[in-house]
Amino acid sequence: MKTLYREFMSATLLILGVSVLIGFVLANVVYVVFTKDKMTQHNLEVTEQILHVLEGMHVSGHTVHPYLESVGQLGYQIYLVNRSGEEAFFGESFDRRQLPDETMAQVLNGIPYRGKEGLWDQIWMMGHLSNDIRNTVGLSLQIGNQDYALFVKPNSKILFSDFHAILAIFIVAIALVSLLGVIILTKRLIHPITKLSEASKAISNDDFTYSLEIRRKDELGQLAENFLQMQKQLKHNDVARKSFITNVSHDFQSPLMNIQGYADLLLSPNLDEKEQLQYAGIVSDEARRLSNLTKQLLLITSLDQSGYPVRKRQVRLDMQIKDAIKKHQWSMQDRNLTISYKLDESVLFADRELLAIVWDNLITNAVKYNQPNGHIYITCTNDEDKIILTFEDTGVGLSEESAKQVFERFYRVDTTRKRDGTGLGLSIVKEIVTILSGTITLESELGKGTIFTVMLPKKSPTPLGFDHV
Repeated sequence: MKTLYREFMSATLLILGVSVLIGFVLANVVYVVFTKDKMTQHNLEVTEQILHVLEGMHVSGHTVHPYLESVGQLGYQIYLVNRSGEEAFFGESFDRRQLPDETMAQVLNGIPYRGKEGLWDQIWMMGHLSNDIRNTVGLSLQIGNQDYALFVKPNSKILFSDFHAILAIFIVAIALVSLLGVIILTKRLIHPITKLSEASKAISNDDFTYSLEIRRKDELGQLAENFLQMQKQLKHNDVARKSFITNVSHDFQSPLMNIQGYADLLLSPNLDEKEQLQYAGIVSDEARRLSNLTKQLLLITSLDQSGYPVRKRQVRLDMQIKDAIKKHQWSMQDRNLTISYKLDESVLFADRELLAIVWDNLITNAVKYNQPNGHIYITCTNDEDKIILTFEDTGVGLSEESAKQVFERFYRVDTTRKRDGTGLGLSIVKEIVTILSGTITLESELGKGTIFTVMLPKKSPTPLGFDHV
């Protein structure tokens, strides 16, 4: 299996190799274009100066050799040859002494020789700096009646002096230190990624307690921080999921047990008609409660799905709320409640069915938790960019702690009154309002009542993950 460490090291070594190759090629290009001709011209000038001194000495065979030997001792390599093939070397010896015959003939005929001129010789810089006699420059020289060819080049060992050796060691040391630094840096980069991989495996096994200790200020640190946030959210979701399953199981179990118990009582032959009607009524109520719970669970599950289709169309909110009030007239009369409203004509482009669920739940809540002979007041007003709706009741109200949790699923203010509801109504309202890009808030005081305020934007953006139908 390919590891990130190996890939990173391979990529680093490849980059270093390519960099060295490109640097070498560029150095050769710079040498050939800018340096080679200057060095050749300098060597020609030195050779001309040697010839000038020899001419001033009234050249003869007895004076040439000692002088050239002394020049060789100063750091030059010299080759002297005549037409007869008599030759002499001065200074440091050449590693390669073979010079083409045409080159010697060229210099003896008075044409200067400027070193290697071939294509490949021009590309590779080291070929010009090697200890090869072909890297010399040559001029013609006359000693007595003899024509000579004088070839001169700087001593290769001087060119590659101790300083150059130190420089080469310095470059090699930098390369080794760089490579070592890359290895250490790679391990430092890979370590948090390995930790993140282990943490991911732990989460895949439902272990949300894995301790991820990564303290960095770079992108990996940000990734680790985001991972920890995700871990906390997943842990919260896992707790919520298990709590949801527990609550659903409990809420299903209670009506089912009641239905089973009273159904068994109805099978008793000793029941009178009054008891039969009473038990049948309880069975009917529990079945209705179970049906309502099932519908609400299906609805809230659908709302949780990112692909829930929002069917938007023009809705007259004032008319829709009036229709919702009419549906609750019988329950309000039963509790001797009065209702008043002030509804501005309001048109909203939204999902009609979802809005109807919101108004139904809020009115039901206002009726259910109102005081006997209480009052309900509903308003709908148009603002510049939103519609504001309030549902106010004179009911039992909520404590500060309960007000913070009332939109949570299965939350009931009074746990002894589970028969009155499922604890899902207001959480469904919250989900729907959020889907429609709105907000819902509440103000409540114990013993005085509650006010729910819903604000819906007139031009709401399309919620992410939802479709217009």
